[in-house]
Amino acid sequence: MWKWETEGNPKGVVVIVHGAMEHHGRYSWLIEMWRSSGYHVVMGDLPGQGAKSRSDRGHIDSFQQYLDEVEQWLQAAYQFEVPVFLLGHSMGGLVTIRLLQTSKLNVAGVILSSPCLGLIQQPPNFLKLMAKGLNVLSPTLKFKTGLTLDMATRNQIVKELEANDSLYITKVSVRWYQELVKTIGIAFEQIQETQDIPIFLMQAGDDQVVNKDLVKEWFYQLRGSDLHFKEWPNLYHEIFNEPEREDVFMYAEQFVRTQLKLLGYVVD
Repeated sequence: MWKWETEGNPKGVVVIVHGAMEHHGRYSWLIEMWRSSGYHVVMGDLPGQGAKSRSDRGHIDSFQQYLDEVEQWLQAAYQFEVPVFLLGHSMGGLVTIRLLQTSKLNVAGVILSSPCLGLIQQPPNFLKLMAKGLNVLSPTLKFKTGLTLDMATRNQIVKELEANDSLYITKVSVRWYQELVKTIGIAFEQIQETQDIPIFLMQAGDDQVVNKDLVKEWFYQLRGSDLHFKEWPNLYHEIFNEPEREDVFMYAEQFVRTQLKLLGYVVD
């Protein structure tokens, strides 16, 4: 886990949860945008991802490992004693959703970025059946994901910077896939358990990774008192990496500022 502190008195703390196959290093631009806007940032690498997970990269025993890890990041954020906001992208969005359904989070608001509530690319049925068996017999067996940076973003600058990223995962284990699919199902089944916290969900309009129709289906079943949805036409999956990312950040930061004002904070 790492902490990036803003100069002067912070308006709040933003805890960022990255997506599958990636790591915190891919969020340097977003971290600096929050920090330079007056917010502390807390972020780490999820289990099985990042530099510290070379031996078990792309594998988890249980999706609960992700929730336990982010709980630690939140505890670190609480220590600043200012409002905390949780931002989850893709699988990190799914992690955030499950935390909202299983824990009582002390956060002022949640931002979901193209949350993983259904995949566009699905393995053939016979492979799905094989995966169920392998999940028992050989859970650490890994296969290629088929996902590429070209599917994630249209931003050529980002793609060139990350073309040789040795920490970007290209293979995941059978157990990882089974845990992901199972957790997506639970996120729908337990939707009424979702904590009533202000949520701003931003979805890529031309998502090549996550099924945006399933994202909308999940969102419009929520029964929260402060819910906001915005679809970004033509943007690919990683909306905070797209050429329009400054506009995306502006909407996210405005949501945070609004929540701070509602809590009685004076925001410049």
